[in-house]
Amino acid sequence: MLRIYYRRMRSEAPPLLPILRSRTQAGILATLLLNPGLELTQTELARRVDASVTSVSDEVRRLVQAGILASRTLGRARLIRAGQGPLVDALAEVVLRAFGPVQIVGEEFAMARAQLGGVIERVALFGSWAARYQGEPGHDPGDIDVLVVVTDVGVDRETIYAAADRSQRRLGRPVNPTVVTTTRWAGRGSGTDQLLDEITVRTLVPVALPTEPGTKGEA
Repeated sequence: MLRIYYRRMRSEAPPLLPILRSRTQAGILATLLLNPGLELTQTELARRVDASVTSVSDEVRRLVQAGILASRTLGRARLIRAGQGPLVDALAEVVLRAFGPVQIVGEEFAMARAQLGGVIERVALFGSWAARYQGEPGHDPGDIDVLVVVTDVGVDRETIYAAADRSQRRLGRPVNPTVVTTTRWAGRGSGTDQLLDEITVRTLVPVALPTEPGTKGEA
């Protein structure tokens, strides 16, 4: 399941989709529209998007009034979920293109890890998309860079490339995997590996891999 953190001003528009009013709104939409079966209280939602309950409540009120989100009462709790309808479906597609890589890459590479017997130890996003995700301004990234750390130097890379291809089809933009061994990854920052040095000095966004392929993990 996608979890989004925004550490800068919550009132700023998100660089990945600056047509949205705030980072808090972006986090709410990504969390709920990309997980249509999920229901959360406003407190839980605030924790997931790293915002105050008051800010989340204001955004939720607007989105519920517009029919983009829906709510129901269960006991004393008010549960918030994605709404339904053509507008919601269209908005979910846009949100997927902008914020979906963490979730989609996680799902597809979890499948690859299962197929490979667990040799994939770590997956993370880097490059321009990761920088925008963390709030660095700039143009919409043309592709998604994925770091894949594996324990076996002889890993079947075709399975990894197939996971990248599936992610690419779902996200509508190129997904480029960079495969390194755990031994090579352990030597990052030493000045002896220019590629890894360049990767590690920029933003890395960890990708959680669901334990059950085809399910949604948290990031």
